[in-house]
Amino acid sequence: MGNPDGFLKYQRRDAKAVPVSERIRHYNEFHTPLSEKEQKTQGERCMNCGVPFCQSGMKIGNMLSGCPLNNLVPEWNHLVSLGAWKQAYDRLKLTNNFPEFTSRVCPALCEKACTCGANGDAVTVRANEYSIIETAYSEGYARPRPPKNRTGKRIAVIGSGPSGLAAADQLNRRGHSVTVYERSDRVGGLLMYGIPNMKLEKHIVERRINLMKAEGVTFVTGRNVGKDIPAEELLQQYDRVILACGASHPRDIRVPGREAQGIHFAVDFLTSTTKALLDNGLTEGTYISAKDKNVLVIGGGDTGNDCVGTCVRHGAKSVLQLEMMPKLPDERTEDNPWPEWPRVCKTDYGQEEAAAVYGADPRVYQTTVKEFLADENGAVRAAVLVKLSAEKDAETGRMTMKPVEGSEYTVDTELVLIAAGFLGSESYVTEAFGVETDSRSNVAGQQGSHRTNVEKVYTAGDMHIGQSLVVRAIREGRDCASEVDSGLMGYTNL
Repeated sequence: MGNPDGFLKYQRRDAKAVPVSERIRHYNEFHTPLSEKEQKTQGERCMNCGVPFCQSGMKIGNMLSGCPLNNLVPEWNHLVSLGAWKQAYDRLKLTNNFPEFTSRVCPALCEKACTCGANGDAVTVRANEYSIIETAYSEGYARPRPPKNRTGKRIAVIGSGPSGLAAADQLNRRGHSVTVYERSDRVGGLLMYGIPNMKLEKHIVERRINLMKAEGVTFVTGRNVGKDIPAEELLQQYDRVILACGASHPRDIRVPGREAQGIHFAVDFLTSTTKALLDNGLTEGTYISAKDKNVLVIGGGDTGNDCVGTCVRHGAKSVLQLEMMPKLPDERTEDNPWPEWPRVCKTDYGQEEAAAVYGADPRVYQTTVKEFLADENGAVRAAVLVKLSAEKDAETGRMTMKPVEGSEYTVDTELVLIAAGFLGSESYVTEAFGVETDSRSNVAGQQGSHRTNVEKVYTAGDMHIGQSLVVRAIREGRDCASEVDSGLMGYTNL
């Protein structure tokens, strides 16, 4: 411990967000990092407690508590407090391939399980992680380290999201020759096109990709495996194939009027904005625009919030966000004690910005769409909404949300974004490889394994476990890589 009573002496300080009025004028990251001195002080707040729940990554109450990567949080917090940045980076890299991503987009499960947070404010773990990795780049610690020897084994990774990249990074370190296939024009999967630039600037993704290229990983973009490239071809060319294509099949809203123009899936909307931003600086007409429109976002979560924040930057006339479930409490309840994940209402950056611009929180709870209304040209012009109430299903005993009769009302909307989650992997890939899927369309691994029913084929990430967090996807990729390596070499040191 850098300071045994640091958590008593110092208050929590985190990176400050740029005021809403300034940040909505651009698509760049908008937090100002702490100074080196301030970050060291925050490192001193770590208690180095006897049971560091921050790094546990275990399920409590069917929810994750602590870091799924089992990051050595107390160790590098202590090293941050000492200003030992190189050593802190070395400890961080032992468990996390991409701290530059997680320190920006992870919801910080570590902080929610921090012992300091049991009766006060948690340690700024994510900010400490950010400082470690950015210092590593600026000081040259994060540099290419290609393997000294190659094993002669060849591996194909299908998908360049966080799980595919993690698997590729691990296996390349081991000395295997890895080729990553990406159907989009840029590498990164959801890191590139699913997460807005203001949360994760794309030069940060490209910086890591360039480092991986320098270490020997090969990337093939614009090739869609299962369509452009037959599965049989890869199975013949490579010793192992890892399917890490994500859970990219969006859940739809099946109501009358769904065929109207102007109704889009959230991921398509976000992708169009980021691609246009990178390709041409958001030239009008090259992306799905919310400018001067009444926007209806269906669904909460990170994706719904990202849509709200993006629409604000487009210059939407208004933004309304629907959530089917009731509003969560503002503070932990007695049946949700630390170190469980806090089931509390979270106001994210998008909702904060919408409230500042339009004068009210954009979220409407216990509400869904009953029907879309189109104009004479077939474009959506309004949505009929209906209130919902929680009722227990007589057969299953589960609580379900049922429409309240007579509660319908109509709102104007010229753009609808469906952010209702994902149903699993896309069928053309699973069918091409002949892998079995479960009831949720996820690729079914063997019991406790990433192996599929097809010889030489493995799976990882959201394609395996369903829609989840970037940090869990990285863990999936690491675990899959260890299993592949062990199968190829008879043992693994990953």
